[in-house]
Amino acid sequence: MKAAKNGEEETRRQFLRSSLRGVAALALTAVTGLAARRRRNRQTVWQLDPNKCVQCGRCATECVLSPSAVKCVHDFTLCGYCDFCIGYYQPYAKVWDTSAENQLCPVCAIQRRYIEGPYYEYQIDEALCIGCGKCVKGCARSGNGSLYLQVQHDLCVNCNDCAIARACPADAYMRVPADTPYIAKKKKA
Repeated sequence: MKAAKNGEEETRRQFLRSSLRGVAALALTAVTGLAARRRRNRQTVWQLDPNKCVQCGRCATECVLSPSAVKCVHDFTLCGYCDFCIGYYQPYAKVWDTSAENQLCPVCAIQRRYIEGPYYEYQIDEALCIGCGKCVKGCARSGNGSLYLQVQHDLCVNCNDCAIARACPADAYMRVPADTPYIAKKKKA
C-alpha cells in the first residue's frame, strides 16, 4: 500500500513541477510579448552615435536632403574655450584670424566670439552647416571632442531606409526612441 501511495505522490510531484514550469513559461511568453508590443508601438528615429562616428564626410553627401539633416553640435561642457581651436582653424594656418582661408569649415558655419583673456566661445550656425564633419575630425584629432555630428530631427524626414545609414562605414547610425532622439558624446576618461 505504501509503495502505491509513494507512486501516487511521485506522480503528483511530477504533475505539480510540470504545471509550475508550464505556468512560468506562459508568464515569460506573456512578458516577452508585451515588451515586443511596446517596442513596436514606440516610435523610433534615426540618430548618429557620436562615439562610433569616424567623420568620413558621407553625412554631407548621402543624405536625401540638401543640405544634410546632419549638423555639427557643440557640447559646451566638454569645450576648453581655447584661443587656438583645432576644430575651427586649418592645421596649417599661419595666422590665427577669422579669415575664411584659415578656417577648417568650408562654409564658415563656426562663429568665434571673444569671452576674455585667451578664451573664445565657438557657436555652430546650423543654417550654414552641411554636416561634412571636418570640424569634428579636427576637434577629435587632438582636442577634447566637444564637436560632434547629430541628426537634427526638425529637418530629418525619417526615411525608413536611411541613405546615410546604408553608406556609413562605421555603422554609427541606429534607430533610437523618438522621445529621446539625441545621443550625447561620452567624456574621455
